[in-house]
Amino acid sequence: MNKLKLFLLILFSQFLNSQSIIGAWEKYETNSDGSTHRHIVIFSEGFKSTSVFDSSNGKFISTHGGSWFLDGSTLTEKIEFDTQDQEKVGSTIKFDLDIKENTVTNINSRKTWNRIDDGSPGRLNGAWLMSGRFRNGVKSTRSIDRPRKTMKILSGSRFQWIAYNTETRQFMGTGGGTYLTVKGKYIEQIEFFSRDDSRVGAKLDFEFKLDNGEWNHMGFSSKGDPIHEIWVRRK
Repeated sequence: MNKLKLFLLILFSQFLNSQSIIGAWEKYETNSDGSTHRHIVIFSEGFKSTSVFDSSNGKFISTHGGSWFLDGSTLTEKIEFDTQDQEKVGSTIKFDLDIKENTVTNINSRKTWNRIDDGSPGRLNGAWLMSGRFRNGVKSTRSIDRPRKTMKILSGSRFQWIAYNTETRQFMGTGGGTYLTVKGKYIEQIEFFSRDDSRVGAKLDFEFKLDNGEWNHMGFSSKGDPIHEIWVRRK
């Protein structure tokens, strides 16, 4: 009897995990001009982002995202940024999903995304907000509740940062790609960068440390400038 209960518990746990949307997903779309766009969506607890870029050269196309919750098979999203239609910022959209272990299908559009990861193995999965930085050894902080935000959202293997303003609906920039966390190192491989396509393919090594809920991000920016940023998990 105990073995049967254990088996049923494991089976139920596997079922729940297979229905989770947390992690990174992708799909490819071929356009009439022959180019192929890669679509990446990252779901963290409560927040998501979608990015679109040319799969051959990393040219940035668009991004949108915000907060979300799932009720059964219905996903509700409140838009915080949208480069294709800024008027959508602040609005709420709903659509139905068919979630399987390795695919998720938008029932309305009939488009299917394939799973990249389930939120592992990277240690930094989740949504983070820039909360401060060190300059000349002095820590300065800023409110994370203001409309102007710099958010970094990570799955287990992918990252995207987005700078935007929910009040003015302004979009300032974004970039993303893959990442690793290994022995105190946080390593990014850039796959798209809205401000400078020439940075696509660059590999950036940083040190990271988690200290009392703060992510200390230390190293050099894509321009070669020294940085020591402080990030906190978004709630």
